[in-house]
Amino acid sequence: MSWISPQADHLQQKYTGTGHSDTSQYEWMTTIQRDSCASYIGHQHMLYMMAMARNESLGKIKYELLEKMFQPCGTPPKKDDDLLQK
Repeated sequence: MSWISPQADHLQQKYTGTGHSDTSQYEWMTTIQRDSCASYIGHQHMLYMMAMARNESLGKIKYELLEKMFQPCGTPPKKDDDLLQK
């Protein structure tokens, strides 16, 4: 079973969103939200469905999804290191 670790390391380097043992819940949730938004933007039929359901233009839906990708889960929580320095 020694081949699992090198394969996992390779996948984590190749695909940054796969996470690792030190990935926080915030980082994981942010990655999931960004991947979802990117998928919605990349699949035109999903955009059509969203635009029709919300009765808005495709451009507005794309813009809102792109805006959501900046901080999809709100502001990041303070880390323990930041709290100890203050």
